[in-house]
Amino acid sequence: MRKHLTRTIGSTLTVALLAAIAFAQAANPRIGKWKLKQDAPPPALNIMTYEPFATGGMRVTVESTNRNGQLTKWTYTTMFDGKDEPVTGSPSTDTTAVKRIDERTNEITNKKGGRVTQVIVNVLSADGKTINNTYKNYNAQGEVSSTTTAVYEKQ
Repeated sequence: MRKHLTRTIGSTLTVALLAAIAFAQAANPRIGKWKLKQDAPPPALNIMTYEPFATGGMRVTVESTNRNGQLTKWTYTTMFDGKDEPVTGSPSTDTTAVKRIDERTNEITNKKGGRVTQVIVNVLSADGKTINNTYKNYNAQGEVSSTTTAVYEKQ
């Protein structure tokens, strides 16, 4: 009887965990793959992949191939709480902090050696089909050195 009860509880917990993961995916419209809309010829490519992480968080992986075919891949996790989290695989960023501004807008702050190098405003379109990024790049004096934009399309 005790083994049966333990198995039943274990199965129930497993089903609940899987349901929570499925709900988290459905609740966050960013989950999935996003391809940079660009005019650069192949092999140039930039893909952002958003996956569920923990309860309500997200794992972000960016894979880009430049026009010479050189691949760069980096990743981080976030709970959307504005706390610095380690970035692996990026030569230009040690940590990133993501803060949710509203249901469609996130602010991403990238740092290298504790210094802000870039702030990205990431906006999900109302129809959920595109993400518009505005990148503000900072110089060593902490001043904005350039501002660029990019559009990603859901795959």
